[in-house]
Amino acid sequence: MNKEKKTLNVTGHSKLFYSVSCGLIVLFIVLTAVIGLNVDIEFKGGTILTYSYTGDINTSDVQNVVSDTLSMKSTVTKGENTATSQTTVKIEFASTGGISDEKQNTLKEALVESFPDNEIELFETNDVNASNGMDFFLKCMVACAFAAVITIVYIGFRFRKIGGISAGVFSVVALVHDMCMVYGCFVICRFDINANFMAVLLTILGYSINATIIIYDRIRENQRLLGNKIGLDELVNLSITQTLGRSIHTTVTTIAAMATVCVVCLIFNVSSIISFAFPLIIGMISGVYSSNCIAPTLWVLWRRHREKNPKASKKSKNKDVKRSGRR
Repeated sequence: MNKEKKTLNVTGHSKLFYSVSCGLIVLFIVLTAVIGLNVDIEFKGGTILTYSYTGDINTSDVQNVVSDTLSMKSTVTKGENTATSQTTVKIEFASTGGISDEKQNTLKEALVESFPDNEIELFETNDVNASNGMDFFLKCMVACAFAAVITIVYIGFRFRKIGGISAGVFSVVALVHDMCMVYGCFVICRFDINANFMAVLLTILGYSINATIIIYDRIRENQRLLGNKIGLDELVNLSITQTLGRSIHTTVTTIAAMATVCVVCLIFNVSSIISFAFPLIIGMISGVYSSNCIAPTLWVLWRRHREKNPKASKKSKNKDVKRSGRR
């Protein structure tokens, strides 16, 4: 004999969910104020110094020399000049004032002294304008805002039988929640705010909304099948319970792939990909949480508010009168 699956009481713990989420967001704000953000050169502007060299150089050793010489944070990467086939090391400084010629000369002398056998020579100097990065950032924010509007309109039309516009608004609230969690990951892990940050946000927008729509679809279906046989809380709890397994299995599969990418990147020290893969994992976990614990419970609170609202009650009574008159 099969036992019936126990229905989770998600709506009964809504205050706990809101407290945890608000607490984390406040923590991220405090950490931002205390330890600040690591903003990449493309958003902040700065200077890129490229040096050619022979032999082999460890990027961490170069970074230590830069830190000891100029007391400035830098990003060091290796590369190759395709025109001359020379190996190069690129040092990026994110700063609004750039690097003066005096500091550049001091740094070169320190590098030559620290790596006397590598024939280090200054190959190229570039100043990066922050306006290009800000244009990209603003375009991404416009894309996010446009996606939010489209989401509200789409859910409002598709789920109009369960109060579609309100469902759409709360799905967007869940998306904003997930974006805050991704932001917090960048702050805590000290990842640079760069193109990867925007890529993760845009990826999570599509991933998280899919899980929320699945829950709304099940709520609509159960409402059609069960009608007034169960209350609003029971309806939502039942729908979440029925879809939770699917959401978890889908997320675990994707997270497993991203976790593998993170492990490989750690082994080969590819930090640029880790700053995309790991925040994406956090965003996916947050997406499951917000889709099941934030968006539907907020929708329940709104429905309760509408039921207590005299205007809403008056409208429902008028509808009942019209229906009885038609009969």
